[in-house]
Amino acid sequence: MAKTHVTTTINGDLKEFLCEPGDTLLQVLRDELGLTGTKEGCGSGDCGACSVLINDRLVCSCLVLGVETNGDVIETVEGIGDSDKLHVIQEKFLEHAALQCGICTPGLVVSTKALLEENPNPTEEEARYYLAGNLCRCTGYDKIIKAVLDAAETMRESA
Repeated sequence: MAKTHVTTTINGDLKEFLCEPGDTLLQVLRDELGLTGTKEGCGSGDCGACSVLINDRLVCSCLVLGVETNGDVIETVEGIGDSDKLHVIQEKFLEHAALQCGICTPGLVVSTKALLEENPNPTEEEARYYLAGNLCRCTGYDKIIKAVLDAAETMRESA
């Protein structure tokens, strides 16, 4: 089958790529564009490791076809911060030791960003509910939730 030409904006940059009609956005990000921060955990939308924002909507990139993103605006974990200037969410994940193996961390960071854009002052219960689609087998969730709430407070104070 012929590859499809797709033009989209990823992390603020206009990108063009060719993909097979059945390629997931996750495959395109990792294999075609070299954006390997987004991780594959389950491949079925159950773990949240591949979470990205498409047009400011949180989605599992393993459930979206690359061809469906033509004209969309996509944000991956690489667009949230970088090694020179971490985003406050990333800083708080480090400060609270809310990561270990790193498979879930990118999805949690992207999901936290989506949460805090939607609700800058979540309660612990709201944060736990919002992040329920992100599975972590290493850290447990207490450190993650503390990092999320601390990031929310820091972001409110700097606004």
